[in-house]
Amino acid sequence: METSDRFEQIYEQYRQNNDYEEPSSDTGKEHIVAVRKNDDGDLIAFKTSSGRELDYITALDDAKAGKLAHVDVFHKYGRDILRSEPDGIKENNLDNLPEF
Repeated sequence: METSDRFEQIYEQYRQNNDYEEPSSDTGKEHIVAVRKNDDGDLIAFKTSSGRELDYITALDDAKAGKLAHVDVFHKYGRDILRSEPDGIKENNLDNLPEF
């Protein structure tokens, strides 16, 4: 068995595991639909599907509390950073969302 075939087989076993759930497009939670950037291109604010406009800290807090769908918080460079869930779809990455 080739290595790539083995990887595919293991991944399929993972997907069939009872704990695995396909990502849902409708989680009932708010999700980020637009972003605001500063002059350096850094994300500084977010607009949610319900129309709320969140500063970066509030968005981080909401994401940590599980109130925002399809985003993750990770720690890098000595601080928490908000990012899109890695799903392989470039169009829904925070950097690629429309600006408000």
